[in-house]
Amino acid sequence: MKLKEKKVFNDNVKCKKKLTEVICNFSSIEGGVGERNIIKIVNVDGVNLNIKSFKIPNIFNQIAYKFFRKSKAQRSFEYAKKLIELEVGTPKPIAYFEYESLFLFNKSFYVSEQLDYDFTYRELTHDFNIPDYDKILRLFTRFTFSLHEKGIHFLDHSPGNTLIKKNGDKYDFYLVDLNRMNFGAMDFETRIKNFARLTKHKSMVEVMSDEYAKCSNVNYSKVFSLMWRETQAFQERFNRKKRWKKKLKFWKK
Repeated sequence: MKLKEKKVFNDNVKCKKKLTEVICNFSSIEGGVGERNIIKIVNVDGVNLNIKSFKIPNIFNQIAYKFFRKSKAQRSFEYAKKLIELEVGTPKPIAYFEYESLFLFNKSFYVSEQLDYDFTYRELTHDFNIPDYDKILRLFTRFTFSLHEKGIHFLDHSPGNTLIKKNGDKYDFYLVDLNRMNFGAMDFETRIKNFARLTKHKSMVEVMSDEYAKCSNVNYSKVFSLMWRETQAFQERFNRKKRWKKKLKFWKK
């Protein structure tokens, strides 16, 4: 079945033809990271590109993406451009590709420049001996506060989705996995709930609460109480889901 191709490039992209060939031959390129969505780093005209292939959605979303909703690839591309306009760090968006039949959406790809970084926020949750640990955690909290002040609600604000790059004695933060975002003014509760998925460690929540309280001029106890409660609630849901998955695997044996 021949699929209709849609491709949209960022301004000043010169490797359109070569990149299209890479996308067409994506499955034959060795390597790749991910189970559902596959990421491969491909050099095109001397530039390393990060190509994310999104899994073909279920039948309901195939209909939704065909007729009613923007695809994950399109949203990733458009949100990256918006973040850059708002002076928020994210890898440079290059293009997105979509493939669909007459009635159903099929597959999509998001392409960005590969960003060299030192570590992700996830490392902060495992290694408390990272140099400048407290400084980085507080800077990350200020970074999150600046997102909120700019009306950016990053719905996938989780440990692996913030890249951290050391720049002299400073640290820069970059968002990835961008397809789920809302834009607009955020109330206090929504802002603090945005921290819920980041860590299970109370000590980290204490530091982030302290820094966010300073940034927002809100009482520390109020910030910490809500942030820790939402963190515990998320961990409980997460662990419950893990237990159900184990039970399902056991029943399938």
